[in-house]
Amino acid sequence: MPLKKKRPKKRLTKKRAIKRKAQKKRPLKKKPLRKKIIAVRKKVGKKEKEKVIGIVTHYFPKVRAAVVKLKAPLLAGDRIRVKGHTTDFTQTATSLQIDRVPINSAQKGQEIGLLVDSRVRQHDKVYKA
Repeated sequence: MPLKKKRPKKRLTKKRAIKRKAQKKRPLKKKPLRKKIIAVRKKVGKKEKEKVIGIVTHYFPKVRAAVVKLKAPLLAGDRIRVKGHTTDFTQTATSLQIDRVPINSAQKGQEIGLLVDSRVRQHDKVYKA
C-alpha cells in the first residue's frame, strides 16, 4: 500500500487576506435604546439655564483673584458659578474691586477683580447661579 503524500497547503493570496481582514473589522450593528433615552430625558426635566455674566481674562495665583470682563451687572453677595474646561465651582462674590478700590456693584462692560476660591483660567465663563 503506497503512502499518501501530504499536499502542501495553498497560501492565501494578498487579495484574499485583505478581504478577510476587512470582514473582521466590520462594526456590529446595535439597536438604539430610544425608549431608555426618552425616559431619562423625562426624569431629568428641563434645567434652568444659568445666565453668563462674564468671562475670566486673567488670574493672579498669589492673591487668588481673577479679572472678569462683565457682560451683565454683578452685585457683591451674588452666587456665581465659574465653569471652564477644567474648573467648575460655585461661590458667593464677596470681594469686588476696580483699580484696587472695593465696590459693591459692577455694571456691564467693566473689568473687575474678583476674589475666587480656587484656580481659574482664561476664557472660563462666569454664570449667575
